This record gives sequence, C-alpha cells and structure tokens, in this order.
Amino acid sequence: MRHRVKLSDQNKDWHRRRVRSLARKESFRAERKRFLIVCEGGRTEPDYFNAIRRILPRHVVEVVIEGQGMNTITLVREAIKLRNEKSGIDSYDETWVVFDKDDFPVHDFDNAVKMCKQYRLKPVYSNQAFELWYILHFEARQTGIHRNQYKRILTRHLGETYRKNDAGMFDKINAKGSEAEAIRRAKRLHKDAPKPPSSANPCTTVYALVEELNKFKPPAGE
Repeated sequence: MRHRVKLSDQNKDWHRRRVRSLARKESFRAERKRFLIVCEGGRTEPDYFNAIRRILPRHVVEVVIEGQGMNTITLVREAIKLRNEKSGIDSYDETWVVFDKDDFPVHDFDNAVKMCKQYRLKPVYSNQAFELWYILHFEARQTGIHRNQYKRILTRHLGETYRKNDAGMFDKINAKGSEAEAIRRAKRLHKDAPKPPSSANPCTTVYALVEELNKFKPPAGE
C-alpha cells in the first residue's frame, strides 16, 4: 500500500523528485521489451545468443536465454511452461524456440513447428543443424548435406578446427564472415523451401530472431 503524502508536502522538492523517479521506473518497466529464448542445445545456441545479448542496451530490451538440452516436442512444452510462469509486468513479449532437425523423426520436427505456432511461440528451426547458420556467413548453400559435414566446412572458413561448444564463435564468424550475407542467404533458402519444414534441407530461420534482436543494437560507435 502506498504511503499517503500530506498536502503540505506535495509541493516540496523532495516529493516532486520522488514522483518523477517513480514515473521513470514505471515507464522503464512498461517500455522495455522482454524476450524469452528457449534453446534445444545447452551450449552452442545459448552461447551465440548470449553474445548478442551482451551488445544490447538493457534499459531497452531484456533477453532471457534458457538452454534446456531437450528436443522437439518436449522443448516446445517446456517453452510454454517457462513463458506461462511469468505474468503481468513480468510477462514476456515474445517467446522464441530454437531447435534442429538433426536425426529426429520427421513428424516430431514438423509437429514442433506447428505446435509453436498454435501456442503463439516463434519457431527458430534449422535443417539439419544450427551450424548451417554459421556456414551461411561464408557461403551460399543450395543442396542439402548431412550435418556431419558442417565441421569440415567451418574449419576451412575459420582457419582453425571448428569446436561445437566454442563460446567465442559469435565473434569469430562475424570477424571472418558476413552476418548481412547470412541473413540474405537464409531468407532466400526459407522463401524457396519446400513444405513441410522437415523436407527443407538446407534451411534455417535463425535469421528471423537475429534480425529482431538487431533492432535493439545501439548505432555503431556508441
């Protein structure tokens, strides 16, 4: 319950400062956008999005990243649970679910995408794996390859052995590759992708989440 202020105090400087401070705090909570990103992987995807989060101004956007070590349908259910745990001013504006096709059953992968849309989650899927997004920083891909070949391709472009759980991968791919080209190439693959998502190899929608987060990046030089 708020403490009542005497009429004689309402015009005093200390009270005015307090009112302005409370107004700023309420405005901050109301205007800051909140993202929940729930990842299938425990390291690779969370490390990548954590690197982006560190660039973003916290007074404008809050990004909560959960690496679950779960897959497809189980992951989507966990994302729904995590989102629903927050309500009111603490609720998330957007919930994104990041997962791969890998060798999971076709119906599980396709149903995970459908389930995301059904429950107002945003699916971020890669066929076959998240590393396809890394590869697109360096080259276009039109034909599908097995994810076991991704390491060889990335090793060649990086000039060092690609390690899946390298926490510095965001900086490395952006130093030697092009995020803008990766977005352009991923958009093209997604636009031309056959249906359902399980049959679209290669394809990744990571670009959609990256573009959304990039909207909050401060201008270069700040």
